[in-house]
Amino acid sequence: MAPALHPEAAELLERSRRLGADPRNTNYAGGNTSAKGTATDPVTGHDTELIWVKGSGGDLGTLTESGLAALRVDRLRALADVYPGVEREDEMVAAFDYCLHGKGGAAPSIDTAMHGLVDAAHVDHLHPDSGIALACAADGEKLTAECFGDRVVWVPWRRPGFQLGLDIAAVKAANPQAIGCILGGHGITAWGDTSEECEANSLHIIRTAEAFLADKGEAEPFGPVLDGYAALPETERRERAAALAPHIRAIASRDRAQVGHFDDSEAVLDFVARTEHPRLAALGTSCPDHFLRTKIRPLVLDLPPAAPLEETLARLDELHTAYREEYAAYYQRHAAPDSPPMRGADPAIVLIPGVGMFSFGKDKQTARVAGEFYLNAINVMRGAEAVSAYAPIEESEKFRIEYWTLEEAKLQRMPKPKPLATRVALVTGAGSGIGKAIARRLAAEGACVIVADLNGDNAAMVADELGGPDKAVAVTVDVTSEDQIAAAFRQAALAFGGVDLIVNNAGISISKPLLETTAKDWDLQHDIMARGSFLVSREGARLMAAQKLGGDIVYIASKNAVFAGPNNIAYSATKADQAHQVRLLAAELGEHGIRVNGVNPDGVVRGSGIFADGWGAQRAATYGIEEDKLGEFYAQRTILKREVLPEHVANAVFALTGGDLTHTTGLHIPVDAGVAAAFLR
Repeated sequence: MAPALHPEAAELLERSRRLGADPRNTNYAGGNTSAKGTATDPVTGHDTELIWVKGSGGDLGTLTESGLAALRVDRLRALADVYPGVEREDEMVAAFDYCLHGKGGAAPSIDTAMHGLVDAAHVDHLHPDSGIALACAADGEKLTAECFGDRVVWVPWRRPGFQLGLDIAAVKAANPQAIGCILGGHGITAWGDTSEECEANSLHIIRTAEAFLADKGEAEPFGPVLDGYAALPETERRERAAALAPHIRAIASRDRAQVGHFDDSEAVLDFVARTEHPRLAALGTSCPDHFLRTKIRPLVLDLPPAAPLEETLARLDELHTAYREEYAAYYQRHAAPDSPPMRGADPAIVLIPGVGMFSFGKDKQTARVAGEFYLNAINVMRGAEAVSAYAPIEESEKFRIEYWTLEEAKLQRMPKPKPLATRVALVTGAGSGIGKAIARRLAAEGACVIVADLNGDNAAMVADELGGPDKAVAVTVDVTSEDQIAAAFRQAALAFGGVDLIVNNAGISISKPLLETTAKDWDLQHDIMARGSFLVSREGARLMAAQKLGGDIVYIASKNAVFAGPNNIAYSATKADQAHQVRLLAAELGEHGIRVNGVNPDGVVRGSGIFADGWGAQRAATYGIEEDKLGEFYAQRTILKREVLPEHVANAVFALTGGDLTHTTGLHIPVDAGVAAAFLR
């Protein structure tokens, strides 16, 4: 049985979650909190002072016990006696391991010294927009004194680390009246004798700074609206964003594939409409948490939203070339012999006046958070410009943070990406049966998934099951409608930046002998499967070609595409049509790096929407068996004598798209447990 959580640590978790739940207090995964208390040393039986501090990684708003590091205060403070100086302060991070109390918990972060060395029972280090606005103002020290008097002290910029902890401890000792400090170019730190007092001091600093900026600041710190740069109406804006998204994703993915996120919030649209946005964007973000996720500056389109699309795309390509050259020059200016290699020269943030902001990352959450951080940066710029001038830390200091060996070590410790990481899949008929199983498998392997289905409620339930909007989004699609298919791909572009993988799975089946098959039966099945697959593939190929990332199209055809069975003329003919589409498109789309393959399932009864909607009863009647015995019947007529399940079809889709068959296109994989009459020849 695990020991009960120490009361001080329990109270720390509650305080952390309260502070982290309000984005005005700190950004996502930003800041850290701590509490000190006395506990019994199990070795000596004596009381010893411990500190519980939020460890490396994680988010304050969702902090749990496993996210805390527990250290002995006496050993942590003793490190000051062996501290080798600021030039070697990175060595102190490894020394924190020798101060740990017991096993488990999170790894101590770089800010551990700040919490341990400050003579206060409780410490909060946060990144509120209001506090960073003062921290990044040209005369931040003067403004801090004007805003807080002597209750909050200014600490000049210093990179996070052991020396910053010593600096803050000295400031606290020299200013007993102070409740905290503004850290130049960085954030705030507050302290208190109790958890309640510490939280109150943190909130006092944040809210007082907010009020100061509001009362003293200019009404339009970003200047007047540029002529022609106002936001487009919402419908037109989102149409434009969807048209731009795959091209911008190509820009952000030159060095490595990225997932996208789109934000057209009022704050973003206002910023990119104003006269000062080019100057401020060029200055870059400041707080270390910001530019680690956004890069030091965004790519900014310098055309109004009414510019023709082709002109806009051409200009974005020109700006991208310049951005890559400038980023490489930035790296060369500051890189030392032991600096990590350049990680890529593409932008993480792209600002489009009148339209919004595109942000990118290794997955949807990372892309979304990068956008949130740039929104934090906009708020910081607004606050700083309102009362002074925005003056972020020097470029050389930004480089020291971005290419910090400790940051590189953190990146190297991250788990290996899943096979389909950075890929976006659109699966039709994904609300049930085979499509649902495919959506589940692709999401489990790291893909973001567009769950497309005629039944919007089913699609929504599957998307929720897969993890919600950072993992999957639902779209209601009738694949016989060109307009609905185009709308689905626009939604995919806005949700994730584009699409890399299409699974044509939507289907229907009506089992009748030739003389009972109507033209309506024929047309309905061909409209959904043959024509629907063509329409989906055409729209998807258009988007994939714009992305320049290659892609996969997989058709869920059928054994019946090659096998002649009774009472099945319309269904089997449309499946044969799909099978030949695979061959035709494989030949045509290869020049774009798009691979087209197919899967030929058979007898997938369990969980199948088609079988549940009458097809099962019709096929059972054809074979003269009970409907609930149909799966067993199909299994017994196979070579392997095994029933085929939706998950087996999903396995084949992953085999085709998971990275091991990169040189395979035009292939059909049978998933039928072995039907000799359907062997491909």
